[in-house]
Amino acid sequence: MAQENNNDINQLLQVRRDKLAAFQEAGKNPFEITKFDVTHHSQDIKGNFDELEGKSVTVAGRMMFKRVMGKASFCNVQDLKGSIQCYVARDSIGEEPYADFKKYDVGDILGISGEVFKTKTGEISVHASSVTLLSKSLQILPEKFHGLTDTDMRYRQRYVDLIMNAEVKDTFVKRSKVLSSIRRYLDGQGFMEVETPMLVSNAGGAAARPFETHFNALDEDLKLRISLELYLKRLIVGGMERVYEIGRVFRNEGLDTRHNPEFTLMELYQAYTDYHGMMDLTENLYRYVAKEVTGSEVLTYGEHQMDLSKPFERITMVDAVKKYSGVDFNEIHTLEEARAAAKEKHIEFEERHKKGDILNLFFEEFVEEHLIQPTFVMDHPIEISPLTKKKPDNPEYVERFEFFMNGWEMANAYSELNDPIDQRERFAAQEELLAAGDAEANHTDEDFLNALSIGMPPTGGIGFGIDRMVMMMTNSPAIRDVLLFPTMKSLDK
Repeated sequence: MAQENNNDINQLLQVRRDKLAAFQEAGKNPFEITKFDVTHHSQDIKGNFDELEGKSVTVAGRMMFKRVMGKASFCNVQDLKGSIQCYVARDSIGEEPYADFKKYDVGDILGISGEVFKTKTGEISVHASSVTLLSKSLQILPEKFHGLTDTDMRYRQRYVDLIMNAEVKDTFVKRSKVLSSIRRYLDGQGFMEVETPMLVSNAGGAAARPFETHFNALDEDLKLRISLELYLKRLIVGGMERVYEIGRVFRNEGLDTRHNPEFTLMELYQAYTDYHGMMDLTENLYRYVAKEVTGSEVLTYGEHQMDLSKPFERITMVDAVKKYSGVDFNEIHTLEEARAAAKEKHIEFEERHKKGDILNLFFEEFVEEHLIQPTFVMDHPIEISPLTKKKPDNPEYVERFEFFMNGWEMANAYSELNDPIDQRERFAAQEELLAAGDAEANHTDEDFLNALSIGMPPTGGIGFGIDRMVMMMTNSPAIRDVLLFPTMKSLDK
């Protein structure tokens, strides 16, 4: 049966190639056409029908449907903004062009000029005066009724997915709006967009395993960046008081519904503020983007509704763990006590874990899933925050927050550490972890320490996961649904 289907498909594909050959022999090669002037898109015509009725327009797009009825036919042309019906009659476009039109296939790209009118059934359409074949489709699109439903194939052939599934195109239009609205908001707040290196000798600024490569010209091993942080802070040292970058970062980690090895990160740094300033900025930014992209300050994701119009909750990590696990780390003073509490609550830990690490394990186990509404979790233990200022009144903790919605971490922010002596000690502790087998620990970055020694003002900084933000704004279940071309396992393996 499969063999018969393959034979049928091969015959259909050959028919398309034969049609192309015939057009080319007749001097009508569509691939020789270099441009076509489009005056309107489908939705522009539908939205301005009263103004355009009876007037000439030119549209172009992919033919998704064709119905031939003797001397007259209907087809649907799909463009960037939607689709529009076109009425193609022999008496209007000419006998030879009409004969050619009847040979066109679903999937072909057409340019159609004609007058705007409304059919007897009330459908806004274009009465064609000319039809031009702009590109011949030599492949067969998935059957329209069933669409492209194979998930793996949708991700591998996103170009077909965009053609067949209108909601997919809408997701990526909204992704573009998310990025442009972020830029509008930050530009309006006096931030400057910059670009920093992707190929680095020392991939720091986050706890992640980097990808490694080799630069032949200098015979040096390099890494792909895992973060934007350390170079952006250098710019703060250089006097650029408000900077941000939106760019790809690369982490040599696994794939799941919220993780892809390359993803889009936005980091910003603002001199003369702290993590409280970053909380205010985050609240205002999220409200602004949600309103611009979705038209509402209430986001629906799955079964949850998240209200961005209300002040976001602010809670310390210690208080959050106490609230959801009943364990108060203010009453735990030693590593032994922390380990005992972990064993009692069946929290698995490693020998290298310190008290702060165990607090974080409690948070991950008991708290995260409850943080549905926008919430800032503040004041993390120093052990898991090597680039953050200590709290002056409690040096076991730092001025850091993570922003949560829908049980997900959406952003991570600090009052940035600007003490070069303290920073060197933190790097030394990271080197010990690296030596002990922690592949995600940071190397000492001597040039960054030199920059801090020049002097960095008090600074607030934050990193946003753009892909998760887009997932939330588009109600998309997986990160692959908001990446045009997600990482996929090779079909050759």
